[in-house]
Amino acid sequence: MNIFINISGVFKEEACSLPESLSVGLEGTEGSCCYCSKEAEAVIREAIASLPVQAVHWIDTGDYHYISKFWMEKITEPFVLALFDKHSDDKDSAFGGLLSCGNWVRRAREELPLMKADYLNIRDIPGDLPVYLSIDMDIMPRQFARTDWDQGQKSLDELLSDLGTIASGHRILGVDVCGGLTIAKGAKAEDLSVNSRTRQIIAAYLSSWNITCSQSSRPSKA
Repeated sequence: MNIFINISGVFKEEACSLPESLSVGLEGTEGSCCYCSKEAEAVIREAIASLPVQAVHWIDTGDYHYISKFWMEKITEPFVLALFDKHSDDKDSAFGGLLSCGNWVRRAREELPLMKADYLNIRDIPGDLPVYLSIDMDIMPRQFARTDWDQGQKSLDELLSDLGTIASGHRILGVDVCGGLTIAKGAKAEDLSVNSRTRQIIAAYLSSWNITCSQSSRPSKA
């Protein structure tokens, strides 16, 4: 299943459509861009309360990457986080300790006892614990993704290869993908097209993993 979390409107602007998808409409949620107020936290948690971790979660742009923590809060067994991102997202909290796109990994480390480790941009994850995968499209250059953050140099093929290596050795509990650029932040038609095409490729690749199966199942080797 593909679950879209719509806040900024980026998916509508991209005209992004994927099979077996569900859309969560949170457009206009105040206090949610980059920093998440307590009120916005409550709204988002309520909106996803009945939705499964075992899915591909498309989390709007990188401004909302902190929603990964809300998905991981729903995991009920020990696990590790594998993060693919140009940024570590483990900064100190600021602005009264608000959860943000820049500190959610650190907050997860501190607040989620079942998260036993987190790894940044590593394909060889040690141990045998199941993995939650989180991907920010800003890890790729502009050939594959257009964002308003500084971007990395990992190609789409390299990213998919890394994900496949992890999936071949670990049970995947769920996946989320964030990233993109809105018209309000300067996106042109080409930017929207590039991002939509990359989402389609990632979604097609992940669809073979059977992520929505029971937690006893394992993804097929890439």
